Amino acid sequence: MSYSPDNALIIQSDRTVLLDVHAPKAEAAQEAIAPFAELIKSPEHIHTYRLSPLSIWNARAAGMPVTDMVIALQDHAKYPMPESIAQEIETLGDRYGLTTLKPGSKDDSSAHSSTLSTLVLQVEDKPLAELLQRHEQVGPLLGNRLSPTTFAIELGDRGLLKQALLAAGYPAEDLAGYLTGDELTLSLRSKTDAGEPFYLRPYQKTAAELFYQSGKAKGGSGVIVLPCGAGKTMVGMAAMAEIQQKTLILTSSLTSVRQWQQELLDKTTLKEDQLAEYSGQKKATGPVTLATYQILTYRASQDDDFLHLGLFDQQAWGLIIYDEVHLLPAPVFRITAQLQARRRLGLTATLIREDGREGDVFTLIGPKRYDVPWRELEGQGFIAAAHCTEIRVAQTEARQMDYATAARRYQFRIAAENPLKLDVVQALLKKEQGHRVLIIGEYLDQLSAIAQQVDLPLITGKTSQKKRDQLYADFRSGKVSGLILSRVGNFALDLPDADVLIQVSGKYGSRQEEAQRLGRILRPKQDGHSAQFYTLVSLRTCEEEFAQHRQLFLTEQGYRYHIQQWDE
Repeated sequence: MSYSPDNALIIQSDRTVLLDVHAPKAEAAQEAIAPFAELIKSPEHIHTYRLSPLSIWNARAAGMPVTDMVIALQDHAKYPMPESIAQEIETLGDRYGLTTLKPGSKDDSSAHSSTLSTLVLQVEDKPLAELLQRHEQVGPLLGNRLSPTTFAIELGDRGLLKQALLAAGYPAEDLAGYLTGDELTLSLRSKTDAGEPFYLRPYQKTAAELFYQSGKAKGGSGVIVLPCGAGKTMVGMAAMAEIQQKTLILTSSLTSVRQWQQELLDKTTLKEDQLAEYSGQKKATGPVTLATYQILTYRASQDDDFLHLGLFDQQAWGLIIYDEVHLLPAPVFRITAQLQARRRLGLTATLIREDGREGDVFTLIGPKRYDVPWRELEGQGFIAAAHCTEIRVAQTEARQMDYATAARRYQFRIAAENPLKLDVVQALLKKEQGHRVLIIGEYLDQLSAIAQQVDLPLITGKTSQKKRDQLYADFRSGKVSGLILSRVGNFALDLPDADVLIQVSGKYGSRQEEAQRLGRILRPKQDGHSAQFYTLVSLRTCEEEFAQHRQLFLTEQGYRYHIQQWDE
């Protein structure tokens, strides 16, 4: 044992690991445990990690042996590690790979096979085979028993079986390989259209390599976690350049579709006629097709079929990219379960899902292949530093009475639309004059009132795409100094010069939304100055309670969070 008072880790029997950031070996300890421990929060002094089944299985999927995990903890422990922790890690870690999906014949053993005729599930031993055959969820998905430890598997059940095995606590290692999609020749350019040099940042290159793994069966599916503004799109383009096959890119909005198109034309050798848009406006497919989750999940009524999910089967895709994978709708999860023979890349700033379906991301998209903390990239200058301030605003006595007597389901909106927040917005705009400002909120009446008061353009879901694109262009060029955005501002906006964000209302306590909104101002600034993130909260209301949940996310990411009361 090499535990020492100078070490950084305190390992506790409840599977939490505390990291003292001021310890001499803190940085080394952080690097050692990051692959297999889930970061829960990272405020100023003590970071908290959790050893969860998913975090351990993600590490095992990335090739990390169980013994390395135990040694990493022991080498950096401040006090003796509880024996139960090593036992838990070994028990959980050893479960990964006890079940393995493989091609059903030698002809299909290559990861580059053009067809996959059959699959088999290889189980470690006969007792486990018996256990799984009798399991309520796993058993019905097992076909003929080919030997005491192998089962035939229907091709269409590949994803469903992986979900069931994860739920049973025996996650499968999927080595069944992928279909070969139609050829797509492209490479990354060394200069953009504007003549500026272009190259992948080291972490972007590493992320793409860890995803693809030189075409081996262990690669080709997984999730890359990078902060907003860190260039996830570049990782997607690098993966496309590695795979060289027809690609389907799924995004969260039409604005994101446009941004992907722009980046692909600017930074790869693809031509405009090789890009196709499948949206509410167009229904085209091509060598690279860009679609939104909204169009894929459209149906006329709740009882009707999804009209456009057939897009997945229309072409010989070699790669499917799921942008903002934490937003993946349930119907797309279902169809993704049937797409396990296609390479799948998930891109996200956070694996937090408000519906708790992180396990589905692991099984259906793939394990986490790469993750880098927000503050690490900030320290390297790849994203901007940010200061977060919550401003608590009192309500008038009359409105506070309205709040007190309202039914609980109406109280949040009353608090969120506090008219006195308009005064704060005006004061902040005056304070931040000369900066590039985004004002974001949940309620259209509130945003409309602000737009009239401060004379800045308002963009909502009802704003035409043409008008949105023009206003975004005006903001980038400096023609307008600020924009007011509804929820459309949460996702995939490329506004690199934005350095001030004023959040006037939000969606209850959504950590996911907080991550997206903060990401709008994290692009590095040319002069190196910090970004400002303001959240306006009504005093003595439930909005304070929800703000605490959002605040927790920011402090977990290592941001200092200041609270002040508005008294003007």
